[in-house]
This record gives sequence, structure tokens and C-alpha cells, in this order.
Amino acid sequence: MISTPLTSHFGLTTPVIGAPMAGVGGGELAAAVSAAGGLGMIGVGSAATAEFVEQECALPRGRGLRFGVGLMAWALPDRPDLLAATIAARPDLVSVSFGDPAPYVGPLRDAGIAVAGQVNTIDDGHRAQAAGVDLLVAQGSEAGGHTGHRATLPLLQEVLALADRPVVAAGGIATGRGMAAALAAGAAGVWIGTALLACPEALNSPAARARVRAAAGEQTVLTRAFDVAQGLAWPERWPGRALVNDFSRTWHGREAELRADPEACARVAEARRTDDLEQQPLYAGEAVGLVTVERSATEVVREMTAEAEGALRAVATLLG
Repeated sequence: MISTPLTSHFGLTTPVIGAPMAGVGGGELAAAVSAAGGLGMIGVGSAATAEFVEQECALPRGRGLRFGVGLMAWALPDRPDLLAATIAARPDLVSVSFGDPAPYVGPLRDAGIAVAGQVNTIDDGHRAQAAGVDLLVAQGSEAGGHTGHRATLPLLQEVLALADRPVVAAGGIATGRGMAAALAAGAAGVWIGTALLACPEALNSPAARARVRAAAGEQTVLTRAFDVAQGLAWPERWPGRALVNDFSRTWHGREAELRADPEACARVAEARRTDDLEQQPLYAGEAVGLVTVERSATEVVREMTAEAEGALRAVATLLG
């Protein structure tokens, strides 16, 4: 068993948190991660409903499992119902990412809910720590979905140097070896998303899971094209890492032109409706080449933990 401040605080048997991926991470995926001894998270996008939050949170809670919810700070001023529904669901952890967490830490902690602040720069880390979050998540640009521009390992080391509370590493971690590396560097745990993209408990489609299994790590792009096409209010500093497809080949780097092309924008909206993977975003990180089979998230977390334990024991022999 791997013991860290993260496992001690939440009563976990492995220091693994499932990333709250909007459109992928629902209650079933969160429950499968938690059943393996980690902490599963439910991703709440800007267009989600309060009913979605209530229904998805009921799944792990109804099985007596710990779980968390991920919210996006930039969306909450216009969606206070999402914060209210999250507090009512009483998760064990709420992550507030992509913006200033300060307005939300007080209400969450008053409700007895621990708060994580996902950070992509050192300034983010200082701001989240000053806001009083319980946990810092250092997310590097290797991560799938929306992320910053710093690589995981340099960012993690800097955040660890400034932090006076547990730090979790995110971005590019999909195996036990990667997990062991983050723990050896000083992280209290790992935050995994891409490793769970091919799990049957996920909300994504069978076609999306098959596409993930066939992808190589070199086949991702960090782009704002999909956000621009959909008219989403994502702040520019957080582009999204997705699998390369026909749409990104055409429009990545041409976002100004894209804004003036309503037909191209309409193609993405239609693609989301029809599950056309060449025109809609399929967010995945650089570790996607390590995801080659469809299997339960419970199995993924258990295998990752066992491999990490072996790797950590092996590292100790280097001091012999």
C-alpha cells in the first residue's frame, strides 16, 4: 500500500485521483475509480445542468464510495446553480480550475468539502494557496483537454517548492512508472485523465474509445480552434489538447479566420451531434499512446498502483 498525505486525508488506499473530464467523467467512471481505492471525480462542463450534477453524484454516493466534482471557475459567475448543486451533493472534494478559486473556497469549506485548486503557472499556485485550497494540482501541458503551457515536471518541482500543503501531479501520467516518478519527486498523488478515456464506464462513445486506443502520443495538438468554432468562453490562456483530426489540421493556427467562417463552425456543432470524430474535439493527452485496450477504470487504477509499488521498491535499490 502506498501511503501519502492524500491517502491519509481522504481515506484512500492509493494516491490516485481520476480527473474530472467534462463529457467523459460521470458518476459511473468516478465510482469505478473509487472502487479501486482512489478518488473518482465527476466533470461538470459549463453547459451542464444542476440535474446532471445531482444524478451523477448519486451514483458513487449510493454505493457508499468517496467521490469528487470538478468545476470551472470561469463558468461559475454565470452558473451559480452548478455550485449550489455541487454543495448539495456533498462530495468529498471539489476542484475549482481555470480561474481564481477564491470566491468559492469559503462556501465549499463551510459545507465541509475539501477544495483543490488546479494550477498551470506559479502565479496560479500562489493565488490558489492564498485562497485557502486544501490541495494543489500541478497540471502540465502534456495533459488532455484544457491546460496551460508549462510541462508537468518543471511545473511540479516549482509548485512543490512554494507549497505548504499537498501537491498532486497531473499531465502525461498513465502508468505505474509515471505515477512512481511523480511520487518520488514529492507529489502526494497523481491526477489521471487520459488513462481512463478507453474505460467502458466513461460517458464518451464506443467510437471515441476506439479512436483513443488507436492513437499515438505524437497525434495530439494543443489548440483553441475547437473552442473558437463552438463560441465557447474559454479564456485564451487555456487551449485544449486533443487528438489531431481533419478539423484541427485545417484550422489550428487560423482561429481569426475561423471566427469569420460560420459554415466551419457549424460543422463542429453538427459533428458533436453525429459523433463525427474528424470534425469534433476528442480531448486526449500525450500519454494516449499508452492506452491500448478497453478495460474497467477499477482495473486501470489497480494495475497502475501495483506497478507503481514495484517501481518504488526498485528505486530504493539505487541507494544500495
